[in-house]
Amino acid sequence: MKLVVANLFRLAALALLLILLFRTEWLSFLLVPLTSNNAPAVYTQNSLASLAAGHLQLVIGSIVCSAVLAVIGGIFVTRESGADFLPLSRAIANAGQTFPPVAVLALAVPATGFGAMPTLIALFLYGLLPIFENTVAGLKQVSPQVLDAADGMGMNGTQRLWRVELPLALPLILEGLKVATVINIGTATIGSTVAAKGLGEVIIAGLISDNTAFILQGGLIVGLMAVLIYDAMGLIEGAITRRIGLRAA
Repeated sequence: MKLVVANLFRLAALALLLILLFRTEWLSFLLVPLTSNNAPAVYTQNSLASLAAGHLQLVIGSIVCSAVLAVIGGIFVTRESGADFLPLSRAIANAGQTFPPVAVLALAVPATGFGAMPTLIALFLYGLLPIFENTVAGLKQVSPQVLDAADGMGMNGTQRLWRVELPLALPLILEGLKVATVINIGTATIGSTVAAKGLGEVIIAGLISDNTAFILQGGLIVGLMAVLIYDAMGLIEGAITRRIGLRAA
C-alpha cells in the first residue's frame, strides 16, 4: 500500500511539473486571482522549460565539480598521510556553506563577469560540505576488522580503497550528494540576479512586478524538481547499493 501511495505521489508531482513547464495556461484559472491590475497570470517572457533546463545545467555542473573535489578530499584526509589536514579541509568545506552565496556572487562578478560562471562558483562552494562530510564519515565507519581482512587477502592500499572502503562508504556518499543537489536546486535561483539562465528569473520578475502568480510558478517548479530529483536519486542509490550487496533486494 505504501508503495502504491508513493508511486501515485510521484506521478502527481511529475504531472504537475510537466503542466507548469509546458502547459501553464491550463492553470491560469488558479493563477488569475493572485494577480492585480490585469497583470498576466502566466509567465511568457521566456520558455519555462528552457529556464528549467538552464537551471538544471547550473546545478549539475556545480555538483559534479563539488563531488569530484569533496570525494578526493575526503579520501585524502582519511589516509594516514593526510589525516593532519582534516581540520583544515573541514574548515574550508564549512566556509563554503557559511559564506552567503550572494556575497560569493558579488565577489565573483568583477572577476568572471555576469552570467553562469559566478553562479557556478557559488553553487560549487555550497555543495562541498555535505559531500565531503559524508565521504569522511562513510570511510571512517568501515570496520577495522574488514580492513584487516582486506590486508590479509594481500590487497594494497589502492585495491583496498576501491574494492572495500568506497563500496562500503557509498550509501553515505550518495546521501551527501542528494542533500547537496537539493540545496543547490533551491540556491541556484539567485543566479538570475547576475544574468544566469534559471528559474530565479520568474521569481524575480514576480517580486519586481508584485505578481504573486509568477512567484508561485517559479517556486513550484523549483520545489517539484527538488522533490522529484531527490526521490529519483534515492531510487538510484537503492538500486546501486543492492547491486553491490549492501542492502537486501
